Amino acid sequence: MGEFEELRVRLADFAAARQWEPWHTPRNLALALTGEVGELVSELQWLTDEEVRAGLASGPLRDRVADEVADVLLYLVKFADACGLDLLAEAHAKIDRNEVRFPPEPAARPEAADPADNGDTGGTG
Repeated sequence: MGEFEELRVRLADFAAARQWEPWHTPRNLALALTGEVGELVSELQWLTDEEVRAGLASGPLRDRVADEVADVLLYLVKFADACGLDLLAEAHAKIDRNEVRFPPEPAARPEAADPADNGDTGGTG
């Protein structure tokens, strides 16, 4: 069993021991996941890129972001499990589709590329 599968099983066992399964429906888990993403965003919302870089190097911001990233991952794993999806297989399949959808292009200057202007999703489609 790989590490990712171990995490999925551990998370399922954690929920089962607390009898939380009735509430772990795809809808409820999607809503909870959205809330956790919001908490992650709120840690960074009013900071500059430089403040984020410095804060992620060490200290309280790094600790808070690490907690929120873990929450997002755990809810995503639980959501995929509730939907009967193999999260890693789906992620690889999505990258495969994106490789076709977004063929490599010559590197652009960073200042010339504004993802907000051209609908680029950072390769996640």
